Amino acid sequence: MTNSINELENDAKCVFLIGTNTTENHPVIGYKIRQNVLKNGAKLIVADPRRIELAELADVYLPFKPGTDVALFNGMMNVIINEGLADRKFIESRTEGYEAMAEVVEKYPPEVAAEICGVDAADIIKAARLYAESEASSVCYAMGLTQHTTGTDNVKSCCNLALLTGNLGKPGTGVNPLRGQNNVQGACDMGALPVVFTAYQAVTNDEARAKFEKAWGVTLSGVNGLTLTKTINKAYEGEVKGLIVVGENPMVSDPDLHHVEEALDKLDFLLVQDIFLTETAKKADVVLPGVSFAEKDGTFSNTERRVQRVRKAISNKGDARQDWEILCDLSTRLGYPMSYNSPEEIFEEIRTLTPSYAGMNYARLEGTGLPWPCPAEDHPGTPILHKEKFNRGLGLFHAIEYLEPAEVINEEYPIILTTGRSLYHYHTGTMTRKAKGLDEHMPENVIQINSALAKAKNIVDGEIVKVTTRRGSIKLKAEVIDGIRENVIFTYFHFAEAAANVLTNAEVLDPVAGIPEYKVSAARLEKL
Repeated sequence: MTNSINELENDAKCVFLIGTNTTENHPVIGYKIRQNVLKNGAKLIVADPRRIELAELADVYLPFKPGTDVALFNGMMNVIINEGLADRKFIESRTEGYEAMAEVVEKYPPEVAAEICGVDAADIIKAARLYAESEASSVCYAMGLTQHTTGTDNVKSCCNLALLTGNLGKPGTGVNPLRGQNNVQGACDMGALPVVFTAYQAVTNDEARAKFEKAWGVTLSGVNGLTLTKTINKAYEGEVKGLIVVGENPMVSDPDLHHVEEALDKLDFLLVQDIFLTETAKKADVVLPGVSFAEKDGTFSNTERRVQRVRKAISNKGDARQDWEILCDLSTRLGYPMSYNSPEEIFEEIRTLTPSYAGMNYARLEGTGLPWPCPAEDHPGTPILHKEKFNRGLGLFHAIEYLEPAEVINEEYPIILTTGRSLYHYHTGTMTRKAKGLDEHMPENVIQINSALAKAKNIVDGEIVKVTTRRGSIKLKAEVIDGIRENVIFTYFHFAEAAANVLTNAEVLDPVAGIPEYKVSAARLEKL
């Protein structure tokens, strides 16, 4: 997030939610947004093919067609430019590339955008005016925006909208991705990406690489690594022979699960480190039991970039060991001796190599922690990014044309399938489906179907139906609702026995980020 969580409750005068079912996937943040709307009169724009809970409070609800995000952003920006609502002072002093972006956006008047997105042009106009005219507007998104073959374009379009209206660098504004897990921001900060070291220092950068080589006493590759999806493909092709999986369950979470299973079966060796025997761990040659969050000391970095101390609440159970100890022992046995005495010692090394963490230490993280960047020990941390300037100097507009999803509907597959999360379960259900109370609330997967579509197919609520894509089929209980686009069906991905990712597409990826298109699959629906 460029801004902080509490600003969504206290400072934002308008909140634009796109690709995020906030009350179910980020309940605390969803509560804060709700309070801001109800108590402070903040304006709310919700764009989602499902009528999510916050849509009931929205000043504008846009039930747009999955995969048409760029067209929606361009349509809003067309209105803002043509009605003179853009922040000309901000554009002229703090940005570049405006003319090229505006030239493309001119092709998307609200009527054109509305036709692509399947919404009313009047609602696009109203949303554009609300966002541009509010004193402080914040846009929040999650994986509904990113998990597309155009995911990078979607995020750049989101940034274009904020730049166009000057909604960056001030309280209550910003471009705010809501991270899906408690420390996914911290994992990225620590270089758990195939193209960077810590703090997003590129592995292709000679100077950055030399710094890490000196600290670790090794020669490091300057070649970018593989994303998870590409790793699975390389395993399928026989180029990747061994795989270590730590706290991940690709046998449920990855797209095209039949392909994933075939790829894992071709490995010479699979090692899984986890707290439960997951579907992936069941296929492993060796399973190493790690520890849960409650058994760890260290730090987590949350969605607002806040680095916080974590302390053990309970001792290790059974044969489980600390993850860092397991990794150190593996490294040592593989020929690179790695030895630390504590998580704090590891953190001290982190901050010597990570500019945005340089001013942090365990003493300073007591209490509420610190948001990075925090470059020196007398620095208070940075709750709001880009106040004076952007990292690159000027903010860059991108000229982005709308592209269709990788799969479009046809006579054989006439319905759009999209996927997401439930309030009651988390990711692949490794933990939540073992919690009796949560499982009682949602013991099985369902497929949500618009009532008009269900009527046309003679499907009644609660019966078992079959959903098929080009990858495979699953059988699910029908949940007939009104709050979803008529030609869209929705299911959850937490359930291994009715795994949504049997159906999703792994063949075509976002060309920049390598993200699969989980959110749009051409499908057909059959009554059994």
